[in-house]
Amino acid sequence: MSVTIYDRDLGSRLFDALNIIFMIFVVIVTLYPLYHIGIVSLSDGNAVLRGDVRFFPVGFTLDSYKLVLQDPAILQSLLNSVIYTTVGTFINLSFTALCAYPLSRASFSGRKFFTWMVTATMFFSGGLIPLYLLVLRLGLMNTMWALVLPGAISPWYMFIMRTYFQGIPEAIIESAIIDGANELQILLKIVLPLSKPILATLLLFYAVGHWNSFFDALIFLDEKRKYPLQLIMRSVVILGRFEQTGEIDAATDFMVIEQTLKYATIMVSTLPILLVYPFVQQYFVKGVTVGAIKG
Repeated sequence: MSVTIYDRDLGSRLFDALNIIFMIFVVIVTLYPLYHIGIVSLSDGNAVLRGDVRFFPVGFTLDSYKLVLQDPAILQSLLNSVIYTTVGTFINLSFTALCAYPLSRASFSGRKFFTWMVTATMFFSGGLIPLYLLVLRLGLMNTMWALVLPGAISPWYMFIMRTYFQGIPEAIIESAIIDGANELQILLKIVLPLSKPILATLLLFYAVGHWNSFFDALIFLDEKRKYPLQLIMRSVVILGRFEQTGEIDAATDFMVIEQTLKYATIMVSTLPILLVYPFVQQYFVKGVTVGAIKG
């Protein structure tokens, strides 16, 4: 018996060791591209041209970032992205909660019908042309609302929130009803304060979606001053267009500077959303797991 227990423990330790090694490998493969972009953006252009930049910055310089942050188009688009992400995420969370709460209540007589209605939108959609015509007819073209209103609710995220709401003890809600609270008061003063993990999780999902989105802006926005940062970054990375290229020293190889500028632009567009993660990390795992336990 002691030999069997020893063998099982040895097998468990070996399994854990292999898992740790595999996860370290996955983390390195995942993070190294971003790390490489960061060190190249901080390196001297000549060192990048020679291929000397591998694991650490060579000829440390912030010139690329200075040029990027001097570009009025990038600064304006950064402000636009912050506004679109903030307003869009607030709308997403508000509408998702207002839809998820009644569908989580067993006393709601139309719960099954509306649940099937929402479920159908996960499998069927009108497509891009009807969406474009709808935005055009509503007069939302070339406005922020064309980016934040059509996707106000994600059905999948709504079901996750509904499942979390269903996990709140019914006795708490019944006590509030006995005390004279209406449904809106129950939602705002009881359900939402008890749902911080799922709210933080969906806040992160929705915010990342808005921050990374560029296709809707490409379709619905006409004025460059209203472009989000991701659309400007698309022009920079794919098309190689910079507003500040005239300020680059003529004696410097432009292709090298272009590469460092591209990488600096990528870092500028990536770091703000990465800074959101530490603030919601404590709720993130709990929100995902609890919200996915029930069907």
